[in-house]
Amino acid sequence: MEICYLGVGANMGNRRLQIKQAVKKVNLLQNTKVLKRSALIQTEPVGGPPGQPKFLNAALKIQTGLTPLKLLRALKTIEKELGRKKSVRNAPRTIDLDILLYGERVIREKKLLVPHPRMFVRDFVSGPLLKII
Repeated sequence: MEICYLGVGANMGNRRLQIKQAVKKVNLLQNTKVLKRSALIQTEPVGGPPGQPKFLNAALKIQTGLTPLKLLRALKTIEKELGRKKSVRNAPRTIDLDILLYGERVIREKKLLVPHPRMFVRDFVSGPLLKII
């Protein structure tokens, strides 16, 4: 079992409900338990199309027996279940789930970079994360 940290964000629909549902679904993943969730913070969108609604963001501390790539696939499935559709980069979204840290591992795969490469330059990620580490 590994301790991992996830970033969670939403800026479409009922943002608070979307995040609540995502946390519940993460907690239901095989061999996975949500240990802690940061408070929600509201932030301006970074990049993407102009005129987007504000985001709600949080961070999760989880314990999981899933491998990094299996966890990533599970998170992408949750995003789809909650209505996320792929479009342009940094587009508005119903939910966004990112692996920020996976134990003490450094992962450099085509589909997964851990630690998350932009987490230290985005206050909406690092702020909530620092509250639960």
